[in-house]
Amino acid sequence: MNAQPTSTTSATRALAGRTALVTGSTSGIGLGIARALAAAGANIVVNGLGDRDAIARTCDEIRSDFAVEVLHAAADLTDATAIEGMMADALQGFGGVDILVNNAGVQHVSALESFPPSRWDVILALNLTAAFHTTRLVLGAMRRRGYGRIINVASAHGLVASPFKSAYVAAKHGLVGLTKVTALETAESPITCNAICPGYVWTPLVEAQINDQARTHGIPRDDVVRNVLLAQQPNKRFATVEEIGALALFLASDAAGSITGAALPVDGGWTAH
Repeated sequence: MNAQPTSTTSATRALAGRTALVTGSTSGIGLGIARALAAAGANIVVNGLGDRDAIARTCDEIRSDFAVEVLHAAADLTDATAIEGMMADALQGFGGVDILVNNAGVQHVSALESFPPSRWDVILALNLTAAFHTTRLVLGAMRRRGYGRIINVASAHGLVASPFKSAYVAAKHGLVGLTKVTALETAESPITCNAICPGYVWTPLVEAQINDQARTHGIPRDDVVRNVLLAQQPNKRFATVEEIGALALFLASDAAGSITGAALPVDGGWTAH
């Protein structure tokens, strides 16, 4: 199944024959990106842990909806050896990775003096160190194949800080820095590396946060959305996973060939303050 791009690729299937690996793609933003790339014809390596039956259904839906091949790699991204195994699976299944999307992440909220060191280690490992490992493992093959797109899903917190999110802010700032270094080291090759920096994005996890905070504080849902979650976003609305997926698709396209080393906010004006 070593698929290569062909000259018959149409504009609507601009990624036909390419392979995209999207970490943390069994739900939420990662799944939105995986579906956007699959809609353009890319074969997909889905990564994530969770209910096996639910993940199998997700993979089947991508296959059915977009007529592409899908491989699920259940790698623990806090484990470098597991990441190496995932990349080997992608090589065996599809001949390599053309588009790498480092999306997997986790969050914990706590004051610095009470922040659990074990949570710090996990957040740095998953949000930052995993992207280092996946990137180092794909670059050589991308250079040999003469094409590569690396897209790091950072955050508005990769550009600005908020209190009580020390590990997440540090990791996302680090991911933006890694993006810039990768772009500079690949600048003379047909490889680009960019970061997407979302603010709040509408996902089932966000929906659960809204309901939990409304119950906890005894305030209406609309007040939680406007005055708590979206307090820093001037447009006062959530981005959608489809919007993030569309930007990732553009960054993977030939039209974005001269965009590299950029950290692109999708935050409703949050970082324009």
